[in-house]
Amino acid sequence: MSFTKVLRTSAAALITLAGAAWADAPVLRAAVLEYGTVNWELDVIKHNEFDAQNGFSLEVQGVAGGSAAKVAFQGGEADVIVSDWLWVARQRAAGKDFVFIPYSLAVGALMVPADSTAETLADLKGQKIGIAGGPLDKSWLILQAYAEQEHGVDLAAETEQVFGAPPLIFKTALQGDLGGAINFWHFLAKMEAGGMKPLVTVDDAASALGLDPQTPLLGYVLKGEMLKTNPELVEAMANASRNAKELLKKDEAEWDRLRPRMKAKTDAQFDALKAGFRAGIPAVGPVDEAAAAKMLELMARLGGEELVGKAQELPEGVFVQPGS
Repeated sequence: MSFTKVLRTSAAALITLAGAAWADAPVLRAAVLEYGTVNWELDVIKHNEFDAQNGFSLEVQGVAGGSAAKVAFQGGEADVIVSDWLWVARQRAAGKDFVFIPYSLAVGALMVPADSTAETLADLKGQKIGIAGGPLDKSWLILQAYAEQEHGVDLAAETEQVFGAPPLIFKTALQGDLGGAINFWHFLAKMEAGGMKPLVTVDDAASALGLDPQTPLLGYVLKGEMLKTNPELVEAMANASRNAKELLKKDEAEWDRLRPRMKAKTDAQFDALKAGFRAGIPAVGPVDEAAAAKMLELMARLGGEELVGKAQELPEGVFVQPGS
């Protein structure tokens, strides 16, 4: 057999072995909001084969909303979803063994029109505030507590709240029909690109309340059983997520590739979305559970059982900590 034929045969064998290894790789099924920003990171994982490099195959299934994702997850049709750790704490307090891998700080703010004369939350008395997350939105609750502490203002009683879907709040705010608006971070980025300005950031409000703004709010949620029986797979998902974030921190070409998925209508929106995503990347390392417990205590006081259920204190095992 010629040397060339030997090389071809060896290459074919390697491809076959690689294919077999890929076929044997465990599959992790993610159910996420079809047009949610987490798709940017999952796209990066798939496109750059960070899943394969970490020894698993990621399958992404789009769903219509967060409730549908939770139904799929709890019904066994998905292995991982994205939610906030307060929901995980609530589920653990109710006896469900779910765990949380940090994904995003979910940086937010209360935005006001460019020509607004408001200097503090107290200046919004009597005005309309648009809120995308509903009455139990975490940013809204933190800002209420901050307004009461810093200005002696009961925001819920002294303003008119307009609750609606994120696109509706976005559109209404840009039209100038609201005195202020709270929205999901990517809509806030677009609102700032459209000329609105932050009156107070949730980070600043949280810090004033003694909370740690570096506590990641959103994350990948998996079942604790997987952590017990296949910790390598859970670690592989965490590593793939980190690989994607590290790439998105510095690689402008990767953002250019993602731009069609981002629905950015202008360069200003595109730049704001990039900056917002990067600002939301959590620090590497363990989650400060004492800081999380303090946040849960505040959320329990402000949102009650409707928000946190029976989780009046941080249940053990919410966070997947490095090396756990």
